[in-house]
Amino acid sequence: MPKSLTHGKWTPSPNKGIREVDSKGPVPDTPAFRNASLQGNKGLCGNVTGLMPCEANVLRKGHKNKKILFVIVFPLSGSMILSLIVLGIFFSSKRTTDSLEKQESGLNDGQLLSISAIDFDGRFLYEEIINSTKDFGAMYCIGKGRSGSVYRAELSFGDTVAVKKFHPLSDDIELVNQKEFLNEIRALTQIRHRNIVKLYGFCAAPKHSFLIYEYIEKGSLATILSNDEAAKELDWEKRINVVKGIAYALSYMHHDISPPIIHRDISSNNVLLDSEFEAHVSDFGTAKLLEIDSASWTRLAGTCGYIAPELAYTMKVTKKCDVYSFGVLALEVIKGVHPGDVIPLLLSSFSETNVLFEDVLGLDQRLPPPSPGVQDKLRLIMKVASSCLNVNPESRPTMYSVSQMLSA
Repeated sequence: MPKSLTHGKWTPSPNKGIREVDSKGPVPDTPAFRNASLQGNKGLCGNVTGLMPCEANVLRKGHKNKKILFVIVFPLSGSMILSLIVLGIFFSSKRTTDSLEKQESGLNDGQLLSISAIDFDGRFLYEEIINSTKDFGAMYCIGKGRSGSVYRAELSFGDTVAVKKFHPLSDDIELVNQKEFLNEIRALTQIRHRNIVKLYGFCAAPKHSFLIYEYIEKGSLATILSNDEAAKELDWEKRINVVKGIAYALSYMHHDISPPIIHRDISSNNVLLDSEFEAHVSDFGTAKLLEIDSASWTRLAGTCGYIAPELAYTMKVTKKCDVYSFGVLALEVIKGVHPGDVIPLLLSSFSETNVLFEDVLGLDQRLPPPSPGVQDKLRLIMKVASSCLNVNPESRPTMYSVSQMLSA
């Protein structure tokens, strides 16, 4: 009610009342107002006949305000919550994107550049490998090569992996373009074949650079063939299956994926055997990922003794280079040692029908003589291997043809 009415000396007319006054609020508790005709003034309250008590009116108004408050606040709260959720998703996504961009930005932050089969944060996995190998201690080393050493790493979450740690990069061994390198690694991690070692990823850090592979129990074919007891365990049937497994792996790499992958370094060091003596080709693509310019590599991709002769003058790596290396390796599996100087003799007798390949090559004497059925399989392997060693690359069979011939 207006202050002029509550505090002034105004006296209502007995006939007119206060209906014409647009008033609100409590009516003063004075005789003048108590005797006034105030009915119909819904905005007024007080101890006057015809008006609601002020306390009840206030409660009703408060209840109404609460309704309005609920109606307004809840939609606002819902909108705010929805907005916060959207913002949260946006910033979370941005952090993930930023993290991935940071992961792939270069080789200086110790992060894993590419990881496939093990779903863990790059830095966590990096630290896991460092801890599980005691910073690549000698007792965890299971093999050595020109480009690096291989370590066995038992990770805390139960998996065991093989880690190939590269020798410190120097002026004559440099990583190729980082983006290209990362793309190559990603492509290699997508390869899935029973006779190819799974590559989980690559890690590059200022102190260490390494590849993370599936762990294969029995180690390299070279190690097994160099150990008399282990070589005896690798009987003729198992050796035949090893040769077939290598052929299947190379056929897959050359003909079943796009773009095809040339291994570039097929040798007994890069074939691993599992607990069932199944062959697994490893280190595929590694030579392509490194620019080598040192005396030990002589700028030729591959291992001395397995390198195709045309590379000496063409310096061009092709699928037929892998075919040649396979031929050498297949003979090594049968003979038990690298065929070496026997290769020219074997090639010269290739067209002579009266000469037995086993007489020229010589079978591994640590094993008992093969049965007639097994001997036929060995002769087929030696014949196919000899065709792979043809001096003319174009005259060598494809790895697909090789795998088909060995499966016949």
